[in-house]
Amino acid sequence: MIKSELVTKLSERNPHLNQRDIEKIVNTVLETVTEALACGDRVELRGFGAFSAKRRVARVGRNPRTGDPVSVHEKSIPAFRAGKEMRKRLNDGYVPAKK
Repeated sequence: MIKSELVTKLSERNPHLNQRDIEKIVNTVLETVTEALACGDRVELRGFGAFSAKRRVARVGRNPRTGDPVSVHEKSIPAFRAGKEMRKRLNDGYVPAKK
């Protein structure tokens, strides 16, 4: 599912809300999560999961084509850990009702 499909699905479930407003809400939530991760914070959504930023240390890698050593700088990467409820739904074969 891509962001536009999420907005469409939310607007179908909430016909009293304008689709543009729903899009603003989704964008705001995603921007807030991104900003929190950039500041080094952890974002936890109970039942869904937790987002965090993990640090990768600088290292010497290899160019796969030539085999030459290449320095790889330190960087942060986003990480997601699914919550207990999400894991349970995925493993129990949960299928939502079609509307």
